[in-house]
Amino acid sequence: MKQTTHRSSRGMTLIEMLVSIMVFVLAMTSIIATVRSFYRTNTYAVDQTSAVSSAQRGVESMVKAFREAAYSSNGAYPILTIGAHDVTLYADVDTDPFVERVRYFIQGTSLLRELTDPAGDPLVYGASQVSSVVSETVRNIEQGVTTFKYYDEEGDEITNYAEIAEVRFIEMNVVVNVDPLRLPNQLILRSTAALRNL
Repeated sequence: MKQTTHRSSRGMTLIEMLVSIMVFVLAMTSIIATVRSFYRTNTYAVDQTSAVSSAQRGVESMVKAFREAAYSSNGAYPILTIGAHDVTLYADVDTDPFVERVRYFIQGTSLLRELTDPAGDPLVYGASQVSSVVSETVRNIEQGVTTFKYYDEEGDEITNYAEIAEVRFIEMNVVVNVDPLRLPNQLILRSTAALRNL
């Protein structure tokens, strides 16, 4: 008669356990490396998207201010100064009873807005200014792109910035790029505004 011995299955041997742990560790290491690479690669895209979105909101607020340009609370002409990277005008941007002096300009890589409320009797626009960032990571100056272009009623570009009274139309170009050394390249936001109250 033949004798059969039954081995009881009590679990895995030490070698089987070590091999299983090693396979698990290798699989987790590769998954973690892939996820880290994905996040590192896409962080730039997320940052660029956020910067572009912020710049779009800023351009929309500039367009609104330009369209609402009006004579100042003390009767001054709606446009005070114009330049390639800055413009100062009067507009009611905060819906109070007064028209504010608004200046948009680039400083470093930021597009800024300065607001000055009139005060006193008679009303004067003093030195009390409130500055805020319209958009960051703006690369207009380093890319050589003009931020503001001005046109007269015939549609001809105004290059002599002393011809303030001729301005009827403003074009804005905002170059946004979080990191100029990485692709994709910068994105240029363009918008235009007709000055309605002139």
